[in-house]
Parts: sequence; structure tokens; C-alpha cells
Amino acid sequence: MIRPVSVALAILLSTVSTAHAQNEKPAFGEWLEGVRAEAAERGLKPETIRSALERVEPIPRVIELDRKQPEFTLTLEQYLSRVVNDKRVEKGRLLLRENAALLAEVTAKHKVQPRFIVALWGIETDFGRLTGGFSVIPALATLAYDGRRSAYFRKELFDALKIVDEGHITAEKMMGSWAGAMGQSQFMPSSFLNYAVDYDGDGRRDIWNTRADVFASAANYLASVGWQNDQTWGRRVKLPPGFDMSLTDMKTEKKLSEWQALGVRRADGGNLPARDLGASLVKPSKDSPAVYLVYDNYKAILRWNRSNFFATAVGTLSDRISRP
Repeated sequence: MIRPVSVALAILLSTVSTAHAQNEKPAFGEWLEGVRAEAAERGLKPETIRSALERVEPIPRVIELDRKQPEFTLTLEQYLSRVVNDKRVEKGRLLLRENAALLAEVTAKHKVQPRFIVALWGIETDFGRLTGGFSVIPALATLAYDGRRSAYFRKELFDALKIVDEGHITAEKMMGSWAGAMGQSQFMPSSFLNYAVDYDGDGRRDIWNTRADVFASAANYLASVGWQNDQTWGRRVKLPPGFDMSLTDMKTEKKLSEWQALGVRRADGGNLPARDLGASLVKPSKDSPAVYLVYDNYKAILRWNRSNFFATAVGTLSDRISRP
């Protein structure tokens, strides 16, 4: 004989079942309808919503790349040899010369030295050659639906839709990385809305095809996060024997004269600059002996990409392309 389920247990099972049903993820099509409804509530044009979202489907490759991002195993020296190689340096020098007039105009307005604009361009996309082969809106929709970082990517998705709605680019032509970084400057949609510039005045902020907009947008970003036009980024230095390595911390800042007194010298053994700027020591990799003394501009580059390898590469490339 089957014993009847107690009333309390029945209520508990019902509650668990209801909660489970509520926590089940909706089908992608149902979820996308919610995106369409929210886009309409945000005031986006019906044509934008239709054209940008009508054929959107999840992209399995995007999830695969998000789940299996390669472990970073390169040493600093290996990384620099790949991204600041002689071929890129020569190309950077050529483009610095070819775009000298435009870069001078951008620098006059945004107060960022041309060599850093070109260096960022080179490290991010090999001077516009490698901008990503994914359609940004489907990629962002895939990541927003996936759930691992859904709130972040849902916001970026609506920012991308706003960019289309404002007429800067069509959804079809909005191409970028699997994670949604776009154009020759690899801006996320939120960065685009905050920092991209219509430098040529054609009504569109075109970081995909218009160099004037690419350069001005990069410069505007750096200027907005504290760039100092009268300073460089830093330099590799040599530490004295027995140096306290706990001082190689971005949180520790001292005047150059103080670092000089502690025995820190240029990589060639020469004295540090006489200008008494605040600076921090950074050791980008525990597996590398390289140590750099860096200024506020290095910190600004880290706002662009929070990687010491990346910031060191941008600084190193900027130095090399500025020399004949």
C-alpha cells in the first residue's frame, strides 16, 4: 500500500518544482523577444531593431572561445618578440610618416603624441589589418544569452544597437572580435559611445574604415583617462644588488630622485632623468628579469587594456617607431 504524501512534503515539492521552472533559461528566440521589447522601451527605432536582430542566432564558436581562452604562457620576451617585431616596427615608422599631417592635427586637439596613437593601432590590429571576423551583434547576443557574464554583455549589446540606431554603421557591417571589440581601435560598444570621435565631420564615428576617426578616437580615449602629453610612458631600468623587490608594485610611487637614491638606473647604467616625476616600478612577468620604471601614461594605457604585457608592448613599440 502506498503511503499518502504528507501535506508539508507536497508543498515542499511544489515549491521546488516552481523554483526550478522559474530558473530554467528560456529558449534563445524567447530571450531575443525580450531584447527586442527592451530595445523598444529604450527608444530605439523599429527599423533598427528589425534589421539588427531579425536573423540573429547563437554562435557556438563564440562560446567555445569564451570557455577556452588560451592560458597565457609566453614570457615577456617572447610576447614582445611577437608583437613588437622588426616588421611591425618598420611598418609603424612608415605609417607614422605617411600620416604625419593628420596625426599632428589630432595631437593638437587631443594632446596625445602621434607615436603612441600609431603604437596602439599597431598592437591592437596590426594597423587595421586584423580587426576580427565576427558580426558584433550576434556575438554579443550569444554571450549575453549564455549567462556566464550576461549582465555585462547584455549592456554591450544594447550599446551596439544604439550605435546602429545613431547611424554610425549598419548591423551587417559592424564587425569585430568574438567578444565584441570593434574596428581598428578595438573598442567595445560602451567605449565607442564614450570615446569614439567623428573627426572628419561626416556624421559618423567610423572606427572601421576612417583613419581620422580611428586616430582621434584612440587619442580621445587616452586623453580622457589622464594622458600627459609632456611625458613618455616609462623605460626599462636596472636595479642594484639586494634591491627590495616588494617595491616593484604599481601602488608604490616615488619621485625619480628617490628612485635614483635607491640605486635604480637606466638599463644602460646611466642616471635617471633629472625631471622629478612620480613613477612606479613594475615587473610585468615573474619569469622575466625585466623591470620598468613607469609614469602616469603607462597607467592610462592600462585603462585601455589591463595587461602589463600589453602596456609594455605599446610603450616599447612607440619608442622604436619614433627612432629612425
